[in-house]
Amino acid sequence: MKQTLHITNGHSLTNFLNDIDIKGDFLTWQEMLCEGPTTEIIDSDEFFESRKQFLLEFYDIEVNEEEFRSEISVLNNPNKYSEIVLWFEYDLFCHINLMAVVSLIYQKGVKLPLYLVCSGRVEGEKELKGLAELSTAQLQKHYKAKISLEEKDIDLITSLWKTYCGKDHNLFKPVIVKSSSFPYLSNCLKAHLQRFPDSKTGLSGLELNLLNIVKQYDIKSKKHLMGYALNYQGYYGYGDTQLERIIEKLSIFFEESRDHLKLNRKGHEAILGQHNYISEMKSDMFYGGIKKYDFLFSKSENKLVKTV
Repeated sequence: MKQTLHITNGHSLTNFLNDIDIKGDFLTWQEMLCEGPTTEIIDSDEFFESRKQFLLEFYDIEVNEEEFRSEISVLNNPNKYSEIVLWFEYDLFCHINLMAVVSLIYQKGVKLPLYLVCSGRVEGEKELKGLAELSTAQLQKHYKAKISLEEKDIDLITSLWKTYCGKDHNLFKPVIVKSSSFPYLSNCLKAHLQRFPDSKTGLSGLELNLLNIVKQYDIKSKKHLMGYALNYQGYYGYGDTQLERIIEKLSIFFEESRDHLKLNRKGHEAILGQHNYISEMKSDMFYGGIKKYDFLFSKSENKLVKTV
């Protein structure tokens, strides 16, 4: 009898689904493709090489390539399965991984029915919820209401992966205003464009948001700021490791005492847009096919413009 293949966004969800006895085989996706260089063809030496180099350089993470390759090799035997269910959340972190996963399935010529279980807004709850944060009953309800992905949905999401790996991220703009089977896609693409430095301040939307948190709240330390960052990051879905790196880079805008973190003069100037700090923030960070600091996000034109 053929099984369902579940592709999840991480180990905590895979364990949760096993605990509540969701039947089938599991492929746990462990990459964070929202940062660093990517290549369109995923199961390739070029892809693994660029990812290994990036994760080691930026996060000191040693990638177990063999483990990752063996995990995705499950897709080499599609005849075992009757369908594939994708479990990904409302945020940018998950959506870029989702684009890659659907593209990988497509690249391997797998022709099985595809379904999406996507969490975010939950009845009776104020905050957006990740899948692993749901109760058993809520998760079962999400599973029952899974979205069947048609050919047009697969075409859309694979074309977005091509755009992400390409050189013109303004091509995301027309998709932002279209409705699709991916309820949180527009928010994620908007958030992505605002990850590039603002043309006025040189800081991204998230970086400015973190400075505003320090201005508005009584923040005791970088660790305390991290707690706020995790809860008030909107549609990014970044984890501790990513936010820690961002907060560290923002240190030039803080004064830190034993039990207090507050903005220094630069921090206030950045919030007021009185100075452009791009040269002090610059790094070799890539988003897919392009370097973060090769482009600026222009609010007035609502698009990316080349850094001069």
